[in-house]
Amino acid sequence: APRNSKFRGPDLELPPLLVMSHGGPTGATNASLNLQIQYWTSRGFAVVDVNYRGSTGYGTEYRRQLDGNWGIVDVEDCINSARFLIDIGVVDSNRIGIRGGSAGGYTTLASLVKSDIFCAGASYYGVSDLRALAKDTHKFESRYLDSLVGPYPAAEELYRSRSPLFSADDISCPVILFQGLEDKIVLPNQSERMAESLRERNIPVTYIAFEGEQHGFRKSETIKKALYSELIFNSDETSKYRTSLLFKEKSENVLFNSFIAFSYSAVLFLVENFGIFAEDKTKIVPLFFVKLYKFFKFKFK
Repeated sequence: APRNSKFRGPDLELPPLLVMSHGGPTGATNASLNLQIQYWTSRGFAVVDVNYRGSTGYGTEYRRQLDGNWGIVDVEDCINSARFLIDIGVVDSNRIGIRGGSAGGYTTLASLVKSDIFCAGASYYGVSDLRALAKDTHKFESRYLDSLVGPYPAAEELYRSRSPLFSADDISCPVILFQGLEDKIVLPNQSERMAESLRERNIPVTYIAFEGEQHGFRKSETIKKALYSELIFNSDETSKYRTSLLFKEKSENVLFNSFIAFSYSAVLFLVENFGIFAEDKTKIVPLFFVKLYKFFKFKFK
């Protein structure tokens, strides 16, 4: 649940949710302190970090449920985690995002293909084409997918059918892709081709590549830029596509809605290009805009 000692969300408003999908895919997340999760919960997001079927730490039977089912059971568990939290009334059903890196990036993209419950997705050096991964990845993991999907090339059609790249028509929300250009495990063409495919279908997409980064970002400036870019993406693109992360209330007044959209874009432009509010952009921009919203709302009744 979101927590911040200096701020609290609006009364009677449920928080947005971020579903996190770990890498591996036969890895696991745990309950120890994770500052990336704290980054989101301190900024008003609820987070569910999913140990989907196939994750380690729950016994052999649980781990083997991913065998032959990568792109199926992990996706189902991420989607159902979000649905459960919606059903028990603790998160806003209109503000559900999903994120993950590497294998988790694949699960993120595959979840966007399989469900319209999400209004935004963030993939970090994620897999979009399983066939390309089987052919291009490094030698140590070259036969890893045989157990997760099926023997390649005998099961090539299965690889294609589970690849988000070839099901981009089914994605219905904005996507942001992050990629290290020196990645030898999931090559940059995975993100590049996914971005191109989404653009061809007029699906909002942002692709950010980092020189000198490999599989898993290591430079502090890269990590900061990626997280901040994702935060802005979740606050901006998501609001354009379904409903604002800052405003739950909907207005039928066209002039008012146009004013809100223009004002928010203007504030983001000033922050990004001129460093306004640079000391704490992630807090001051929402606060500034909420005050602007309340001050001008009466003029458009």
